[in-house]
Amino acid sequence: MSNKGVKRASPGASGEKNPLGDVEIGDEEAQKLQGIQKELARTELVLERRAQTQLLPVYEKRRPILKGIPKFWAMALMNHGMFALHAQHNSDQVALTYLEEVWLTRDQKESRCFTLEFHFKENPYFSNSVLIKEYRYIPPPAADTQTADADGVAPYMLEFSWERDVVPQSIKIDWKEDSKNLTKLHPRVMDDDGDDMPAEGGSFFNFFEHADDPFDVGVLIANDIFPEAIDYFLGTAGGDDIDSDEDEDSEDDENEEEIDLEKPRPKKQKKA
Repeated sequence: MSNKGVKRASPGASGEKNPLGDVEIGDEEAQKLQGIQKELARTELVLERRAQTQLLPVYEKRRPILKGIPKFWAMALMNHGMFALHAQHNSDQVALTYLEEVWLTRDQKESRCFTLEFHFKENPYFSNSVLIKEYRYIPPPAADTQTADADGVAPYMLEFSWERDVVPQSIKIDWKEDSKNLTKLHPRVMDDDGDDMPAEGGSFFNFFEHADDPFDVGVLIANDIFPEAIDYFLGTAGGDDIDSDEDEDSEDDENEEEIDLEKPRPKKQKKA
């Protein structure tokens, strides 16, 4: 029989039924899923805390070696494509050449919170020898009543929320003169519509002088650049490279769409 003239149903036609529309779970199954989710979260937290403890002496051993290499940290930071978006001003990059060391200290009560220290040698921009960015942990009321288990994990830790439990801090940078005040020359500009995300991040050093960190630069440094600093310095870190296929496709690169450096990349997900 010919089907000529028969109109096929469109994907959104009312006659079609969603094959997944009848998927439901009962209360018992939901509770089981929640229990497994909590068990996974606890195990991941235990492993993360153990890894940080075991890595600390290695970072301590690495510390003087990296400090002895001129401009190591400036190179490692700028070799990270996402960080480089927030230090695009030439003056920022020049100021970072005076950076001697980046150090990370984890909060003893909540290891997902941390303090970053940027150690600078004498420079023409500011008189601070150390610029600090602290992500201060605010324990919930349950922290006073719940007891940690043998692995040091209490139930309230599994409900950790970066937005609720962490308060970033700011510091005052002692600029030597207005002509070298990078945050004044390149301020952070907010959107007129009241959006929390700045329309323009300005100088990287706004990261220290503003409490909030809308681009998650601190998380980026702590969880990505700091542990893999040597790879970023050498240019071998794979997570942020955009030129891994350039050698094979060099003839086609001219026709590819250019990357928009003015458009902020998606935020790196926080570990929680």
